[in-house]
Amino acid sequence: METNVETYYHSLYEVAAVLNSSRAAKDILESIVENVARTVGAKGCSLMLLTQDKKVLSRAAVYGLSERYVKKGPVLADKSLSEALRGKVVNVLHASQDDRIQYPEQARKEEIASILSVPMMLREEIVGVIRVYTAEPRQFTKDDIYFVGAVANLGAIALENARLYATLKKDYETFRREYFISLGEERAW
Repeated sequence: METNVETYYHSLYEVAAVLNSSRAAKDILESIVENVARTVGAKGCSLMLLTQDKKVLSRAAVYGLSERYVKKGPVLADKSLSEALRGKVVNVLHASQDDRIQYPEQARKEEIASILSVPMMLREEIVGVIRVYTAEPRQFTKDDIYFVGAVANLGAIALENARLYATLKKDYETFRREYFISLGEERAW
């Protein structure tokens, strides 16, 4: 499927608008994966984040994939398109036949032909990946890759902002509680 540049700009605008909304992080991530899949004409999309020990990719949001495929087992960072976790874009033309795919049989059963895996970067650190799945073999274009990369980076920023906001809110509530307690105005929080 060939997508024109105007479609990418429109889609990026929609992603930015969602990121700038007051929606919860989970809703934002779900919007991102749906937007990416629809824009590039893919079967599905997933956004996976690295665990703190950097050994497993944990699915944060999924669109267009079956529950069976999503729950197939842990996605190990060193066994599943690991080049993306070293900052490289990975374009797999035949997923069920590629040695870099951790679950090739499940990809075949899910009717996934091709996979694009793009790193999510935050301040030069890889925090996860966005993966795009197609039902037909597909060589993703440079425009596809730039679009998914831009969305991945916006998603990483949105996650960081959500984390910082939660920390700030918690710190503010702690401050307020301690302040009123020090005044002898203990309230039920």
